[in-house]
Amino acid sequence: MSITFDTTRIPPSDRAEVIRDVIWGRVVRVDIRHHPRQELISAVGTISDVGALNICSVRSNATVVRRTPSLVRDDLEPSLFLGLQVSGSSMVVQGGREAVLRPGDLAVYDTTEPYTLVNESGIHQHYFRIPRRELALPPAVLSKVTAVRLGRDHPVADLASTYFTRLAETRPGMDPQQTEAVERPSVELLRAALATRLGESRLAQESLESTLQYRITEYMRAHLAEHDLTAARIARAHHISVRYLYTILARSGITLGDWLRANRLEQCRKELARPGNRSVTIAAVAHRWGFTSASHFSRVFKEAYGVSPREWRQSTDRRALGPG
Repeated sequence: MSITFDTTRIPPSDRAEVIRDVIWGRVVRVDIRHHPRQELISAVGTISDVGALNICSVRSNATVVRRTPSLVRDDLEPSLFLGLQVSGSSMVVQGGREAVLRPGDLAVYDTTEPYTLVNESGIHQHYFRIPRRELALPPAVLSKVTAVRLGRDHPVADLASTYFTRLAETRPGMDPQQTEAVERPSVELLRAALATRLGESRLAQESLESTLQYRITEYMRAHLAEHDLTAARIARAHHISVRYLYTILARSGITLGDWLRANRLEQCRKELARPGNRSVTIAAVAHRWGFTSASHFSRVFKEAYGVSPREWRQSTDRRALGPG
């Protein structure tokens, strides 16, 4: 589904808030610096999805966009943005690097770290958000390529620029079958552009099929607290059957139910040990991490760690206080 927004249809006093709500709800939580005069705030755009990819095409006179240290702690699944400059110029700032983009240039930036987008003459870009699990690139590799200009002087980046420009332009007219058909090739192309830019030929040649197990476990970690994290949902998110999902997990010695329980218990154990978290009940912590029954949670916690959740919390309290 695609949505469009246009500030000419919005009363001036509401424009900044409406834009914020649309971007926060469908793209990413960021602070946006608009024109100081409400009646001059301008933004026109389209937001759509291609499977796991989110596409936001926008023209605006906003000048600065920031993902602040407080906003990076939101519940957005860890993702990478690919920014494609359409006209004018802009700058991407992240991790101590700055990338100046001109028409056709690309740059990526990570939603889990603060970043700033500077657009002195306003925004005219296509933004593609993709979960990091889909790219299946090691964090150490991603950290080297954020806020790095991917220019059209690089053959694969040039190909990616042309492709993603056309994808953003034609996506609103695609039907579901067509969008599903281009999802994986889009991910593969971005992966190749990033890997070849860094000279990582092995990663560039490695197919998404070979990273499926990694992407599945990263997906499960990202959605661990959600009660509806079932085998059917996981398989559907990766375009495979439930039977094949179990086969992939078995190759790594993973039993789905045991893996989910062990990782949820570990998150509960960490949360119960936090000194500043004492106002939250044990039952609430258990429910937050996918346990629907407090008694069941208490039993499996004791089986895993040898103490009850209450005893564990009390023991961490004593350690925090130190010798009496």
